[in-house]
Order: sequence, then structure tokens, then C-alpha cells
Amino acid sequence: MTCSYQQGKFLDATMRSVLDQGYPDLEYIVIDGGSKDQSVEVIRRHEHALSYWVSEKDRGQTHALRKGFERASGEILGWLCSDDLLLPGTLKRVAAYFEAHPEVDVIFGNALWIDAQGQYIRPKKEMPWNKFVFLYDHNYLAQPATFWRRSLYEKVGGLDESWNLGMDSDLWLRFAHHARPHYVNEYFACMRDYPEQKTRALKPAGRTEDAKLIARETPALHSVPQKPLRWLARAGRIGIKFVHGGYWASPPQEYVKALERYRIV
Repeated sequence: MTCSYQQGKFLDATMRSVLDQGYPDLEYIVIDGGSKDQSVEVIRRHEHALSYWVSEKDRGQTHALRKGFERASGEILGWLCSDDLLLPGTLKRVAAYFEAHPEVDVIFGNALWIDAQGQYIRPKKEMPWNKFVFLYDHNYLAQPATFWRRSLYEKVGGLDESWNLGMDSDLWLRFAHHARPHYVNEYFACMRDYPEQKTRALKPAGRTEDAKLIARETPALHSVPQKPLRWLARAGRIGIKFVHGGYWASPPQEYVKALERYRIV
């Protein structure tokens, strides 16, 4: 599923990265918030391959995502923001993993950082789930490289529209109350890094939402000085990621080369 608003310059590359997967059981839904740029033209170009799409005013990104997931009927769910990309073969690899591991309900993998034009910057090779690091350092799960079973999504009640920036952090934490997020050491997606990117542009608001999550998830530590906890989480993040080779990772060159077909001029 892809949600979008005024992202027409990125949307074609995003949609092609999904449709180029060639996955036979793909159910692709696009929810646009009533964009006035070229977004609708781009969506119409690919509508023959979509399960559903709409362009209409909504209450924001989380509302758009909820609308999309309410339309979905598949067993494995995930979303791709309109400025991100899926890497080749991701959907087949994700589906195969869930089929081989029926005990796993949510997975997250590695990603590539790319710039506004789609040029490769560096890898984002991850570490296994650690709730303390997640809360007190940062949400390190690459959202477009995270997938889950419909049954888990329904169990937790889906996305919570009261979150504007931390809707994914909130969802991962509620998932973790029922099923430990499982790290898969494969590259699944690309995340675009540029000044106008939502979480960068609204960083102060993001910190406020992060504080709300910390207070909710670890109330016993709410009165404890927060700086030492953040230092400890950062040290843990560095140490664990170092052990897992996160600082000298080299992604498969086939994925880096594949970015050329999604470059934006």
C-alpha cells in the first residue's frame, strides 16, 4: 500500500518499484490525499495494475493508511511511502520467509539510504529488536522494510490516527506486546533522505511524540533522569550494531545498480 500527498515527482518511481516486482499475488492500493500536482496523472498511468486507488481529501497520512488497509484483503501487509522504493524481489522474499516461519508475525529488514534523485548514499544494516534502544535512542526499524501478518494488525486495532509522525513507532510497539519483531538480514527497501522529508522537516514535533511513547511504555522510568538512559541506549545501539556488522556493511551491488531505473531527473 502507498499513501501520498503532493509527491508526484517521486510517485512514479515508487509505484514502478512495486509493480516491477512481478509478484503474482500483489494487491497494490494507492491512497492519495487530493494532490494538485501530477500525482493523479501518475496513478492513472498505472491504474490497470492497481487493486484500488483514490484521490480525495483526508485527515492526514495516518488516516490515509487506515483507509488503505481497510481495503486490503491480503495476509501479509506493509506500506511504502510515496518517496521510498522496494528493492527487486522483495515481495517474493518476504512471502517466502513468512511461509517458512509460520510462528513469526512481524519482520523488518535492512534498507538503502538514497537522495532526492534516487542516488545511493549508504546502507542501513540493522540490529535485532531491542525495545530499550528503540525507545531511548530512536525508531531504527526501516518502515518500508517492515512487514506483518494481517491477524496481528487486526489484533492490535491497526494504526492509531492520533499519531501524526510516530504512527509507525506506535504500531511497532503495540505489535511487540504480542509478537517480537523479527529481524531478517536482507535488504528490502530504500528510504529517501532529503531536507523536505517529513520526519526531518517536523523533527521537534517528532520528539514530542517520542516522549509520549516513552511515558506510555516505561512509566516506571518516567521520573528517572532521561539523559543517562539515552546515553545508555546509544551505547547499546552502537555496540549491538557493531557486533552485527552494521558499520561496515556492503549491500549487494545488484540492488545498487537497480536504482538506476528509478532515478529522478
